[in-house]
Amino acid sequence: MSSLHVMAKPRVNRGFLWRVSLIAGLGGILYGFDVGIIAAALVFVRSTFALSTQMQELVVSVVPMGTMAGAILGGIVSDRLGRRSTLLWSGAIFIFGSVLAPASPNVATLIVARLLLGVAIGFTSVTAPVYVSELAPPQSRGKLIGFYQFALTLGIVLANVVGYWLAGQHAWRLMFGLGALPAVVFFFLVLTVPESPRWLYAQGRVVEAEKVLLSYTDEAGAEELLADIEVASRTKVDRRWSVLWTPAVRRGLLIAVGFVVLQQFTGINAVIYYGPQIFALAGITSNENAIFAALLVSVMNMLATIIALFLVDRLGRKPLLYAGLSGMMASLFVLAYSFQHAAALGHSLGLVATGCLVVYITCCAASMGPIAWILVSEVFPLRVRGRGAAAATLGYGISNTLVSLTFLSVLQRVGTAMTFAMFGLCCVVTLAFVRWVVPETKGMELESISAAPVEMRP
Repeated sequence: MSSLHVMAKPRVNRGFLWRVSLIAGLGGILYGFDVGIIAAALVFVRSTFALSTQMQELVVSVVPMGTMAGAILGGIVSDRLGRRSTLLWSGAIFIFGSVLAPASPNVATLIVARLLLGVAIGFTSVTAPVYVSELAPPQSRGKLIGFYQFALTLGIVLANVVGYWLAGQHAWRLMFGLGALPAVVFFFLVLTVPESPRWLYAQGRVVEAEKVLLSYTDEAGAEELLADIEVASRTKVDRRWSVLWTPAVRRGLLIAVGFVVLQQFTGINAVIYYGPQIFALAGITSNENAIFAALLVSVMNMLATIIALFLVDRLGRKPLLYAGLSGMMASLFVLAYSFQHAAALGHSLGLVATGCLVVYITCCAASMGPIAWILVSEVFPLRVRGRGAAAATLGYGISNTLVSLTFLSVLQRVGTAMTFAMFGLCCVVTLAFVRWVVPETKGMELESISAAPVEMRP
């Protein structure tokens, strides 16, 4: 490439970047739909198959179990076969799982179907944010990666809309089956996008990488990005998992895994998975009304994520986290207090619980929700980015499984008030983690984040 245009401001085809983000975001919609639909479907699945509390927890938690397997396998596939190929595999598995679930003659088959959906989620969670981050310019990277989280919240809203719509018919099979439609669209749209230029360069396919760069930026921009990639790619991709423990990578591993684990211990997916049951405990006994309350929470989840997309590259990651976690903590403690004094509140407990959960989910969606996956895709060097994202997704899956597999049992043992108080205490721990461990990555070049010395990271 010529260097005649080096001083010119690089032109970026934002239409192309948004198209890629939208397609990758469809993976987020599938993710959100498949984790969200269980909230409504479980109400009817448990009566169809006469499920015990432990079996209900297993039906819910088998998805994050599959996510763990998908994270490990997806990280390997992402680094060896490419980001695009991994997204194609996830689309195919989504389709198969979405067809098998509604056809399940027994709970064992349903568990297998949801396990496969979890594997597909693991593939997508590992790959989609990394794929977008490797295409996005630094000044809009947070917004573009955060769109994946927005798509996830949209998928949860769609799941709750479908659940509310079909609740009167008890049509849980159709609830699951409708997930096949976006899966098919996702698979065929992924066929239309290119491979990551950073991954291509790491494989020695420099000409192809240059061609992809020139498809969405001008010659000056492509030259600048290619130079950055060249510097970052001087060390070949290391396929050993042990490399994540080396001094150059260890801090990124702590940030990414620690943050997603703490995200789960603040209770976000417990609220999403078991929303109708929580509202039933608050006195909303009608299945339709409980599912509608869960739908309201999911809508606020989506709307708040839009706010985060516009602020994350302007205010930065840490200011949003401070504000969001403070709101989550306050709403959880108020919710715990309300359940502790349920007798005094009487019928108003349902309204108080709904209000607290709306505030909680709004604060989470405007902070921890999108920023978790932004950080995962930012803090690892190129040579281990796929493995690093896989490790973070694995940590997410383990913690998600632990919370979802024990939530109903913990409620029965320690009570609703104490359960939400424990989630509130986890918010306090997470605030300390953000203050002392998480760096501010706003506006930094992707390759410079992991290379910067610790003292330079605010």
